[in-house]
This record gives sequence, C-alpha cells and structure tokens, in this order.
Amino acid sequence: MLKLTQEEVSHLKQEIITYGRSIGIDKIGFTTADPFLTLKERLKQHRELGYESGFEESDLDKRTEPKQTLPEAQSIIAIALAYPSKMEEAPKSKKGAYRGILCRSSWGLDYHHILRDKMNQLEAFIKEKVPEVKAESMVDTGALSDRAVAERAGIGWSGKNSAIITPEFGSWVYLGEMLTSIPFEPDEPITESCGSCTKCIDACPTGALVQGGQLDSNKCIAFLTQVKNFVPMEYREKIGNRLYGCDTCQTVCPVNKKKNFTHHPEMTPDPEVAKPLLLPLLDMSKREFRETFGPTSSAWRGKKPIQRNAIIALGHFKDTSAVPKLTELLNHDPRPAIRGTAAWSLGKIKNEEAYEALVDASLMEKDGEVREEIREALDQRASTSREENVSV
Repeated sequence: MLKLTQEEVSHLKQEIITYGRSIGIDKIGFTTADPFLTLKERLKQHRELGYESGFEESDLDKRTEPKQTLPEAQSIIAIALAYPSKMEEAPKSKKGAYRGILCRSSWGLDYHHILRDKMNQLEAFIKEKVPEVKAESMVDTGALSDRAVAERAGIGWSGKNSAIITPEFGSWVYLGEMLTSIPFEPDEPITESCGSCTKCIDACPTGALVQGGQLDSNKCIAFLTQVKNFVPMEYREKIGNRLYGCDTCQTVCPVNKKKNFTHHPEMTPDPEVAKPLLLPLLDMSKREFRETFGPTSSAWRGKKPIQRNAIIALGHFKDTSAVPKLTELLNHDPRPAIRGTAAWSLGKIKNEEAYEALVDASLMEKDGEVREEIREALDQRASTSREENVSV
C-alpha cells in the first residue's frame, strides 16, 4: 500500500508532466483505472456485427478492465507523440518504375520501439521517486484500448475516423499508456468533436467507416494490406499502390490540414523505404526484407503481404514492364496467394503477353484458388474484348 499524501501525489503529477516534456513526450494525460463500461458495450456490439479484425485482444474484460492487467492499478498515464505527415523529396512513380507507399505511421523507426523507450524512461523516473510503485506500460499490443484511455485522459477526442484527434497535432499521434498504483487526479476529457463533418466517412475507399467512430475492420484497407492470404477481389482496385496501411481517413480530416511534425528525428522516413519501387520488392529475400523494412512497423507481418500488395499495385498501374516478372511468379512462386494475385494483376494489364501467360498457367496450375483467379482474369479479358467489339 502506497503511503503518499494528496499533496505529494499532486506534486509528483506535475513532476511527471515536466519530465515527460523533457524526454520528448508531446502530450500527457491522467485518468482513473476504473473499468471502461461504455466501451465494453460497444465492443460487444462490434463483435456481434462481425467488425473485429482478429488482431485485437479477444478477452473483452481485459480490454476494458485495467485491473485485469494490474490488480493494484489506481490510475493510467496516457502519452502521445506526434509523427510526420509529409515526406521531404518524395520520389515519384514513373512509367516502368512505379512505386508503392507505406502509411505514415510506419515511416521511420518502428513506433513501438520509440514509445516503449519513452514509457521505460517515464516508468524509471516514477520508480526513482516512488520505489514501491506498481506499474505496467503498454504500447499498441497491450490489452487495453489505447484510444479509449487517451480519450478519457484528455489527450484528444475520438474522431469519426476511429482515431484520436488532438487539437494540437490532429490525429498524427502515436499513443501509449501506463497503469500505476498511484491515485493521480484524473484530467478532464476534451469536449471538442467532429461536429457535422463526415469527410472521412465519405472518403473511405471501401465504406469501412460504417458510421462515425465505428469501423468494419474487415473492409478497412489498413487491415486488408496486412492479411496474409488473398485480398478479397472487390477490394483490390481500391488498395491502389498502398503496400501497408491507409491514411485516407486522416488526410481528408480538416483538423489535420497543414499539420506536420518533424521534431522526432527517429520518425523521419527514408523515401526509398516509405515509397519503394515495386518490382524490386518481388525479388527480395527474407534477409533483404528484414534489412530494408525490419526497422519499421510495416515488417511485423513479414514480406508476403507487402509483396502481394506490390503485385496488386502493378496491376493497378497496368505496368506492362512487370509482365515478365508477374509471369515468373505465376508459374513458379510456391505461395498460392502470390501466384493467384499475379494472375489477377496480369488480367488487369491485358496485353497479349499477359494473356498468353494466363492461358499457359491455366493448363498447369493445380491449386483450386489459383485456378479460380486465372479463370476470373481470363473471363474479365474476354468480357472486355466483347465490350470493345460492341462499341466498335
């Protein structure tokens, strides 16, 4: 049991805020460790509607009851770090040298490492002041909802794009939290909101924002770029040249307009990593992938999803220079999702070389899903040819 007076706790809170600023934490807030009861009901509904991604903690009690993680918890410290929204000297796609794009939250060093470092420093500072404190830090992969904690701690409000929006930094922020056994005075939640604005809902390419603040993860491009198998057919064109994640609901947000923060050098993107050439990605070994993308947060699902997304992007661009490589993948890659997506991409390119590759592969392919992809690609080409003949 901690033996701190209310005055000591209040003084410690101010010391933590000051220290947080000194180590580069952009915003810090405090809230109680009470259960998130309203959130729990929303999560139950979310699950019943089938909107979960599968990446979340499955135990709703753990997600909404802080004391499930730290029984001694009395309060939660929430932090936010602002990240860049613009890339200096961003390379441009050119014919025969098309590029993909990583979402902004995966630019620079993996934010998990950045936030954990800040949380570790903050935790060490608190333990120096109060050695007997119990604390548990979480960054993204913890059981609790980062956004729910941040909202209650006054970091920002929960936007219709399902992101936390801060008045100072918009939604371009990474979030983390620390459970502590110290009963800090909670901060007031921010009362601002998105009002009548629906720009993010209107702009979502797949209609994943089913209503303000509610996301159908299974339609969300950020989720779809991370699945390891086939991307559903109806979403491939909408992925465009995105290799990992999606920023559309953030880039259209009026609060984010002209907000760009570059004061954390470790978050500065390498343009050749954040916006890489597509074709070289398809020849990357595991070692090359780790060396290139390993320092970023985009690597956690491995190279297969990013390579598959690169294939989708080549089809999106209808890059005829990619036909030989796509044909090689269709014929020889051991991964069905890569072969099948290569077939889809060749179907989008529609030149004679692509058509011949599909016909040849249709005679050799044994996998049922891949055969279906080849058939769909050939059918689409035949349908296009019929339409062209009718129009003539």
